[in-house]
Amino acid sequence: MAAKKKKAVKKVAKKAAAKKRPAHKKRKQPETLRIRSVAPGLTVNDINRSVAWYRDVVGFVLKQKWEENGALLGAEMRAGNVAIWLGQDDWKKGRDRKKGEGFRIFCTTAQDVDMLAKGIKARGGALDHEPKTQSWGTRDFGITDPDGYKISISSAG
Repeated sequence: MAAKKKKAVKKVAKKAAAKKRPAHKKRKQPETLRIRSVAPGLTVNDINRSVAWYRDVVGFVLKQKWEENGALLGAEMRAGNVAIWLGQDDWKKGRDRKKGEGFRIFCTTAQDVDMLAKGIKARGGALDHEPKTQSWGTRDFGITDPDGYKISISSAG
């Protein structure tokens, strides 16, 4: 008898939970691509220098690294839910290849961008531009990594 009561209670609880969930809207057809995250992969000239810059200057955390015969070849750098992948250039396309040209990473944060910029400068980083409020309402600053990749960090607002 107790088992029947438990089943009945579970059914009632499931129905109540189902009523609380918002109904899913029917998606347009054909269905479009929906991505939950994106992580740029950057080819760098000196992976150790780049890992140190992202970690020690900007504030990323080294989550994973890939080595071969004791040499660092790749790294996953994390800041919150965001990942940037760094890979050591193998020079197969030449040593004079320019990196970062025509490419910018836009980041948003709930943190105080003025304090973030101040911290980056205090840790030896240089800003491309000081924090400023843009005409569309966000406040941002810009930095460039050791290989020329441009990064904008802005308020979420």
